[in-house]
Amino acid sequence: MTRFAAPIAEQIWDMKYRLKQADGTPLDLSVEDSWRRIARALATVEKDPAHWEERFYEALEDFKYLPAGRITAGAGTDRSVTLFNCFVMGTIPDNMGGIFDQLREAALTMQQGGGIGYDFSTIRPKGAPVAGVAADASGPLSFMDVWDAMCRTIMSAGSRRGAMMATMRCDHPDIEDFIGAKADSARLRMFNLSVLVTDAFMEAVKADGPWELVFDGVVYHTLPARDLWNRIMRATYDYAEPGVIFIDRINQANNLSYCETIAATNPCGEQPLPPYGACLLGSVNLARLVNDPFTGDAHLDEQALDKLVATAVRMMDNVVDASRFPLEEQAREALNKRRIGLGVTGLADALLMVRLRYGSEEAARQTERWLHRIARAAYLASVQLAKEKGAFPLFDAEAYLDSGTMRGMDEDVRAAIREHGIRNALVTSIAPTGTISLYAGNVSSGIEPVFAYAYTRKVLQKDGTRTEEEVVDYAVQMYRETFGTDAALPEYFVNAQTLAPLDHVRMQASAQKWVDSSISKTINCPEDISFEDFKDVYLQAYETGCKGCTTYRPNDVTGSVLSVSEVEDVAPGEAPDQVRGEGAQGAEVVYMSEPLDRPQTLEGATYKLKWPDSEHAIYLTINDIIVGGRRRPFEVFINSKNMEHFAWTVALTRMISAVFRRGGDVSFVVEELKAVFDPRGGAWVQGKYIPSILAAIGGVIERHMIATGFLEGEGMGLKSDPTAQVVNLDQPRGPACPNCGQYDMRMVEGCMTCASCGHSKCG
Repeated sequence: MTRFAAPIAEQIWDMKYRLKQADGTPLDLSVEDSWRRIARALATVEKDPAHWEERFYEALEDFKYLPAGRITAGAGTDRSVTLFNCFVMGTIPDNMGGIFDQLREAALTMQQGGGIGYDFSTIRPKGAPVAGVAADASGPLSFMDVWDAMCRTIMSAGSRRGAMMATMRCDHPDIEDFIGAKADSARLRMFNLSVLVTDAFMEAVKADGPWELVFDGVVYHTLPARDLWNRIMRATYDYAEPGVIFIDRINQANNLSYCETIAATNPCGEQPLPPYGACLLGSVNLARLVNDPFTGDAHLDEQALDKLVATAVRMMDNVVDASRFPLEEQAREALNKRRIGLGVTGLADALLMVRLRYGSEEAARQTERWLHRIARAAYLASVQLAKEKGAFPLFDAEAYLDSGTMRGMDEDVRAAIREHGIRNALVTSIAPTGTISLYAGNVSSGIEPVFAYAYTRKVLQKDGTRTEEEVVDYAVQMYRETFGTDAALPEYFVNAQTLAPLDHVRMQASAQKWVDSSISKTINCPEDISFEDFKDVYLQAYETGCKGCTTYRPNDVTGSVLSVSEVEDVAPGEAPDQVRGEGAQGAEVVYMSEPLDRPQTLEGATYKLKWPDSEHAIYLTINDIIVGGRRRPFEVFINSKNMEHFAWTVALTRMISAVFRRGGDVSFVVEELKAVFDPRGGAWVQGKYIPSILAAIGGVIERHMIATGFLEGEGMGLKSDPTAQVVNLDQPRGPACPNCGQYDMRMVEGCMTCASCGHSKCG
């Protein structure tokens, strides 16, 4: 028997969270081994580690508590990685030396796997004078380009994919350039962008008043506030960025407003943080806590919830002591405040199980009640930890209780904090859970609605065969198991395809009331929503107490992402059972479940290629692997002392190796390379005309394949990729996943996330 509710869950565990040796040999033989590894690692700081290891294991068991991916993958591994998900870096000084010091700190943080946020409002605007050098400033966006290039460099070095958030105040003189930066599809690809919107600006928008753009006390420009607001709205309407952060509300609601000021968030927006602030994340899986689902007696087990929350808070507090930090300033900030971000996942599934329609007023009230209960349990658990281990170092009872969320907290909780202190300054946050929700059996993600009840996932296996897997939402699967596979889904089953945007806002606002940090959520809007209705979504988010707003409207720029396929004879209330990229109906978009594993030692050969008129030779090393008793190419390395060759030889090395590792008949690579013609002319080599140096490389690879028996002879390779699929390009389609190639990218919790493999832009 397996603990996994779906094949995709086990695949996610194996690819992302399972501990393996460098050669790919698994050390975690089962998911129970992973749970045990995490539980043991986080219990080591306890006085009675054996007792707490068992308690922590119970919380992890059956995916009830889901630590964030960094913790699940890194705890107990002795790897030099941070277990914290996200950081906001230090304030950027308005001078060249300070700017590049911050760039270095950002690189070091991302090298260890941390996502980062920066406020670029502190850099003087473009055209401002630079004292002492008789020059004008290039402005914050020019330095954002430098950050963007650095992030791409970190990625190309093989480390974890970088994720960055850039914010800018709505009164900065360069705000209009910031708003329009993503209109250039090639610019700032490594950033999410958000405008820091103040209460004064929102009042000026509503009053149709003037708005001054100011830096260092100097007014650079005055324009109608409503015009600037419309520019923000038009940009996000057209290409989904920038987001909006209600920064005054964030600072007013901050439990630590007496000792810090926030001006930026982590990449997905759920963690507003001060300079060098860091936060670790984890989620309670509400879908696992519902008793008697889909009946009149359905209810969330609140006692079990209280117990689980208390254990989760203790585990997360221990992570603060167990984690490494890229920078000393980050470690100091984390230890002084001991911020944690406990959230939820599976909310939409839990609501379905208690027969509530996501987005309805009743569902919003139930969400508020559940989040209130979680907040109470988390604060009381942190008070208990303070009694045992001490309050966070910057705790000041009077100031803390008069700050932020604490002013509205229940009196018994306030009294307990007043008497005993509290271990963690902030305790709740609702983070993106795209990958861990798949790992937990495809439960609904965070507080998002179910995106689609089911979709078909086509997988290319190592032997070249294709399998087709249906990935079903956890609650839908449970309903089918209870009432039969042919049972029509009740009317309260709604998903992101049919949900009105203001229903999204209602759910976000209901959850925000009892979340002391913030919420990562995407409000999906239909493509044909009017611009005025679209703007109203943001105004409603502001008026109902949200701390920020992120929307996604499919269009020609952003892509159509996913849509439910048209299925004939769908019963009322029943969901179509397949989704795919719009416009790809009938096409088989496939990807490998995983590349071929690399043994520690491979056999191969190195070939010298001397191209006429070139001073330096090119050396090709081709290594092979044995699969099914047959030798086949696995990787290639192309080297030359000619630095003019460096970029393309590195690119070719990576691309060819990636194709070789996917399995199947990869001989088409030879024919593709041999067909490349250089417009400057080829060369005669050993009595044969070769049309380009790339064609010569193809010839070397072909000779190697013949020598090893992979090809029978020259010219006998496939002429095209046998797995390439034709997609109908006459229709709009969503973007392909850069990790697996499936057209399953969707905007979830502020991040483009792949439903097939769990790849996320924000990590």
